[in-house]
This record gives sequence, C-alpha cells and structure tokens, in this order.
Amino acid sequence: MSLTASIRARQREGRFPVIAEVKHRSSKEGDLLRGRDPVDYARLLATQPVAGISVVTEPVHFGGSMEVLRAVAAAVGVPVLHKDFVTSREQIDVSREMGSAAILLIAEHLTDDQLRDLAAHALAVGLEPLIEAHTADEARRVAAVDTPLVGINNRDITVFEVDDTDVARTQELAGLYPPGRLVLSESSLTGSEDVRRAALAGADGVLVGTALLKADDAAMCLRSLIGVGWPA
Repeated sequence: MSLTASIRARQREGRFPVIAEVKHRSSKEGDLLRGRDPVDYARLLATQPVAGISVVTEPVHFGGSMEVLRAVAAAVGVPVLHKDFVTSREQIDVSREMGSAAILLIAEHLTDDQLRDLAAHALAVGLEPLIEAHTADEARRVAAVDTPLVGINNRDITVFEVDDTDVARTQELAGLYPPGRLVLSESSLTGSEDVRRAALAGADGVLVGTALLKADDAAMCLRSLIGVGWPA
C-alpha cells in the first residue's frame, strides 16, 4: 500500500493519520532512542494503527543509517517514509531497494528543476515523493510540482531542528496548497491539541517523532494522537 492510500484508509476508519518517526538523535534533544533498538521501536509503533513509519537516515546530525531503513522496512507492515537530504536520482534508487514506500524531498535544498526531476523519478520507480516546505515561498514552489503528497515542516531543517517552533507554521502555509493535495504537518507536534490545530489548519495527517521518543509510553502517546479522530 502506498503512503497516500494508507493515509486515506486511516481517515475512512475515523482515525487521524499519524506517521510515527524513528530517529536516533537530534542536535536539540541529544540521544532520543535511549538504548532502544530502532527496529524494535519501529515494531512497537506499528502495533498501533499508524498511517506509516518514518525513518531518518542522515548519519551526522541525526545518527541514522540506510541499514536501519532496510531493517525497519522489512519489519513493519505499513508504508515506510525515508527521510534524508536527498539530492540525486541514485539516492532515490537506493531508497527503493531498501524497501521504502515514500521519500522526502526538501524544497530548501533543491532548485525547481531538481524538484520536478526527482519527484518524477521517484514516481517512475514506485516511490511517492513527499515534498516539504518551511516558508511561504517554498510552499508556492512545491505547489507547482505535480505530486499528491506535500509537507510543512514546522521547524527549520537547515539548522537541524534546533529552533523552537510550533504548528503555527502549518496554520500559515497549509492554505497555499491547491485542493486535492494531501498535506502533512511535520515536527513540533507535542500532543493531541497540536494535532487538532494542524487539522483545523488543513493538515490531512501529521508526522511525529520527538514527542513519541521522549514519552514514557510511546504507544499510549501515539494512541492519543490517532484518537483525535477524523475529521478532527
């Protein structure tokens, strides 16, 4: 199943679509897994009715790896989103080989021609591109690309997510995307109230990582987010 199909399926079930993230560490929070095995953690997340699992593979700032991506994709029965700083077709090809269903493209790091080329290549090899914006200008650029799945990063990925922000960014940008696009609100969502705010702004789903990783009970926290329900 594709990531967009999974998101739609959760909506039909009356659940708010959540993509739960596996991330080893961040510059702001430090060690996030706290000794947990990333694949076991992904399996725990997948016991809940998530729309998908996101895996961060960037090694320097976030501690990820392609091997973890491969292992998680093989271990869970839901679509896997691959998150990294993707700039080439070759990275997309390898991501597909690792078992990804979708791959992140960050507008901040790519020209308009690159966005169109990489999105088209991803679709051609069977991956859904999630194209992400953080500013109004980036959102307008993303809206011009033919892709069903778009994202709003509430944090600034260019400073490796060390900024303090919230879903106000989603409230600001969601209306810039044309009807028919699936809009994901990413990062800085700390609880069910943030999910409701994102939904009211026009988000079709959310991507949550740090809040789950820091929770005493990740499964319970995840249930509370999904339990916001659809429509929220």
